[in-house]
Amino acid sequence: MTGTVYKSTGSWYTVKSEKGDFIECRIKGKFRMKGIKSTNPIAVGDIVDFELDETSDKVTGTIHKIHERKNYIVRKSVNLSHQMHIIASNIDRVFLLVTVNNPPTTFNFIDRFLVTAEAYGIEAILVFNKIDTLDETTLDEQLYMQHVYQEIGYQCLRVSSTEMKGVDKLKELMVGKVSMFSGHSGVGKSTLVNAMEPTLHLKTTEISEQSKQGQHTTTFAEMYDLSFNARIIDTPGIKGFGMVDMDPAEISGYFPEFFKLQDQCKFNNCLHKEEPHCAIKNALEKDEIAWSRYRSYLKILEGDDEHYRTDIYNDDRIASDETRKS
Repeated sequence: MTGTVYKSTGSWYTVKSEKGDFIECRIKGKFRMKGIKSTNPIAVGDIVDFELDETSDKVTGTIHKIHERKNYIVRKSVNLSHQMHIIASNIDRVFLLVTVNNPPTTFNFIDRFLVTAEAYGIEAILVFNKIDTLDETTLDEQLYMQHVYQEIGYQCLRVSSTEMKGVDKLKELMVGKVSMFSGHSGVGKSTLVNAMEPTLHLKTTEISEQSKQGQHTTTFAEMYDLSFNARIIDTPGIKGFGMVDMDPAEISGYFPEFFKLQDQCKFNNCLHKEEPHCAIKNALEKDEIAWSRYRSYLKILEGDDEHYRTDIYNDDRIASDETRKS
């Protein structure tokens, strides 16, 4: 039988068969030993072949094959730094939920996520959530962040789950597709899914006033069928986004505004750091490229993953031109 993985707990996998039945499945013990360098050999969104276990008291299955993935989103495992964690696979669109201060989302975190989406060929859309909570200062910050990414070409939405602003537009972009919601804990992923599909009743929680961080309410990634002909993968909140190793020469290609200019650099192998006649640095000095993006690029290029957990809450969010250029 063939089906789609809807939930993964690490030991059991909920698979929806082609007939529409949900079956709890396991994998063969040796399945983990086939050279898969990830903490989870099977991810939500995977298409798998499985056999029913007729000896069990209840109907269960055993997965024996994963179909080739068209794409996936990965991050470096927090506990096992040399392995990767596949967040989800076979995604049509990924929506990164961003909040300015409730909790804070930084340029560095956004850029790491966007680079990964670009690298794996997944369309990414930024959703600026909780716009109903913004005051004059935080509204300016949100609009500035939105401007940076819209200038690059990324689609941005402004959404309020409590006031249902922007929710219909978001649903339109999800029709007929498998979408993934991601972002920090507390940015409102589950609340937003509930706003679109109230019958799901996904668990939500409040932001800690002391730390301005959210608590994990989604324990495992899980896919849901929605009533408006869409599927959504709700994921656990990501505190940090460690980059999976990339060739330094290819990283700039995943920054669309860099990619448009890099063939104008004097040297074909230009890393846009100290090299003379660099088109990216020239555009940077003319404010044609955002300094926040260039700083993110340098951190990724230098493999600055050891600081990414703390950067989330104290990195450059909004700064003066002088600070951004420093």
